[in-house]
Amino acid sequence: MPFIPHTERDVEQMLAAIGADSIEDLFDEIPQHLRCGELEKIPAGMNEMEITRLMRERAAQDGTPLCFLGAGAYEHHIPAAVWEITTRGEFYSAYTPYQAEASQGTLQLLYEYQTMMASLMTMDVSNASLYDGASALAEAVLMAVRANRQSKSRKILMPRTVNPVYRSVTEAIVKNQAIELIDVPFDPLTGQTDLSALAQYAGEDYAALVIPQPNFFGVLEQVDELTAWAAENKMLSIAVVNPLAMSLLKPAGEWADLGVDIVCGEGQPLGVPLASGGPYFGFMCCKQVHVRQMPGRIIGRTIDLEGKQGFTLTLQAREQHIRRSKATSNICTNQGLLVTAATIHMSLLGPEGLRRAALNSHQNTQLLKQRLTKINGVKAVFSSAVFHECVISLEADVAPLIDQLAKNHHILAGFSLQENYPELGNALLVCATETRTEQDIETYAVVLDKLINS
Repeated sequence: MPFIPHTERDVEQMLAAIGADSIEDLFDEIPQHLRCGELEKIPAGMNEMEITRLMRERAAQDGTPLCFLGAGAYEHHIPAAVWEITTRGEFYSAYTPYQAEASQGTLQLLYEYQTMMASLMTMDVSNASLYDGASALAEAVLMAVRANRQSKSRKILMPRTVNPVYRSVTEAIVKNQAIELIDVPFDPLTGQTDLSALAQYAGEDYAALVIPQPNFFGVLEQVDELTAWAAENKMLSIAVVNPLAMSLLKPAGEWADLGVDIVCGEGQPLGVPLASGGPYFGFMCCKQVHVRQMPGRIIGRTIDLEGKQGFTLTLQAREQHIRRSKATSNICTNQGLLVTAATIHMSLLGPEGLRRAALNSHQNTQLLKQRLTKINGVKAVFSSAVFHECVISLEADVAPLIDQLAKNHHILAGFSLQENYPELGNALLVCATETRTEQDIETYAVVLDKLINS
């Protein structure tokens, strides 16, 4: 745990140096009526041994449940070396690398990250990360409106198969900038974006089409057709992808041969553990032609006057710091520590290791789907191919089942779709990554069967 090194003598010397009699004097400008007074309900302080024991007991309350929950954050195997290296002092405490000559290690790592992400997506350019996957999509929408010079519209076609949280965050960020998100329905049989529903928008002025892969249901979209349709109708294409899936599926830069214009998403599957909702990091790549509309920063490699390799901030608009209202972006946070972990994770696994993790996840999900749909009262909702999630329908209310499985059996059963997709009824989104075994799946199926059919 953190150690505070200042003794009472140290505090006295510091106060004397600044001419203050006590620490309270440092806050004398705060009116008395704004102070909280005595904190009578705060328990007495504990020593290091006691607080360590308490925290271990609290952590143990979470247990180690079997996880079949995905919906945007996934349990993957992370080699021990990833966070052993990531939490070294030079990475763990490094700040934004404004001063290039003092930040060569951080800049090189970010450059390597950009190279890996651009390669994984087969895109021209990657930035040095964003805040998270949801705000990355919002940034991509803002970028598309700026970049599509052929469009006078501020309208974006947004499939309902995009993660509902991403859609909600994007709406919150862009609605006050006169940008309108138009819902595109999905086919109730396949779970894919309904191509026939796009016909009404053909020839109309829309800035961009968003294309998820896989979509929120885990279903693989018809990405070539969607990308080509967007280009034919003078719209930019924004891909929202799972980065691990791109190691196995056709990457976004090759969709419909011409590739998409912008790719974004959540980087959590690349070496970042599940951690009560974060922190995670967003990624973004684009075609070279759009690079000056890309938010965030780009790290470049160069040669100095002595012929030595060096790294520097190549593209970062200064108005992000000094002219906020005219900024390319105001939420372009570089999640450096998470990016460090992702870079090390990708380096250790390599292309083949990532591909194997993706393939094993897919195979386990196929096994999970087959086993669960053998249970009386459980069936698959959609007919399309999936990556590592799928939707099942139950002949029982989903919410109490999820609660029972978690509290009584230590199983995280999945994500209920009742709130976001009520038309699907008692639908549950389930996930199986490479960390699940056949025994895990059998355990889940046996317990679920008993709860539904006993």
